[in-house]
Amino acid sequence: MKQLITDSPERTKEFSKNFAKDLKPPKILALYGNLGSGKTTFIQGLAAGLGIKKRILSPTFVFIRRYDLSGGLKFYHVDLYRLDSERDVEAIGLKEILEEKAIIAIEWPEKVEKLLPEDLIKIKLETIGESKRKIQIS
Repeated sequence: MKQLITDSPERTKEFSKNFAKDLKPPKILALYGNLGSGKTTFIQGLAAGLGIKKRILSPTFVFIRRYDLSGGLKFYHVDLYRLDSERDVEAIGLKEILEEKAIIAIEWPEKVEKLLPEDLIKIKLETIGESKRKIQIS
């Protein structure tokens, strides 16, 4: 397990940007943490590390945002905070993207854990101060 404490959103983004450089699809990242713990901030750095220039916004109301990477690969940012039922999983197309050769970052993965493969990367973010975050990766 890798553990790090960052002292600002910029440091969190810097860490995740560097972390992204070693990711090769297919790879699923499950991001755990309370509201405001830095999950979207982590994903913003991750996307930058993958070469995405667009502004990364949380897909809270659309559930899934897709970004194209070089070589025809894709990055998906999934936010399941508003997911209400298993029926919603079908409606948003989550099962289909989980089968793609893509990098997929999922916020609130606890809502669909039984659908996720065992070989995913778990990232836990915890607020330990106004701008300090503890990041654990396993």
